[in-house]
Amino acid sequence: MDNGLRACVLELLAANEVLTLATLREDGWPQANTLAYVNEGLTLYAATGADAEKVLNIRRDPRVSLTVDAGKPDWSALRGVSMAAHAQVLESRSEIQRVARLVKKRFPSLVDFSDPERDRGWAFLRLEPRVISVIDYTQGFGHSLLVKL
Repeated sequence: MDNGLRACVLELLAANEVLTLATLREDGWPQANTLAYVNEGLTLYAATGADAEKVLNIRRDPRVSLTVDAGKPDWSALRGVSMAAHAQVLESRSEIQRVARLVKKRFPSLVDFSDPERDRGWAFLRLEPRVISVIDYTQGFGHSLLVKL
């Protein structure tokens, strides 16, 4: 990925706070959920309920797709990112605490995840992109660039 496209993806990730994550149910049907996220570079992280179906789906099949966009009433202004990614439920206590700090920094009104007793109901997801599509209708309707990582 060239530096200009990487900068564009990072700009889009910084400008938005919500993604739609599609996982695969046990019966093969996709399941889409909306989640708040943080990112470190191109890697995204999200917190969800530990017993959420998407967590079970990811443990069974780590292949996911996601989109990030601001949604515009004027389609000619639509810009966003679509990714095929590998998802992982974080297990390392130190990594969970590091990601929890990132979440708290971006979303200060959220619960403080540093209390181990309160943390038990949460799962933290890492989303590592494998294919990225940048959608930029300001360049023309349907304009997108696809990059395999």
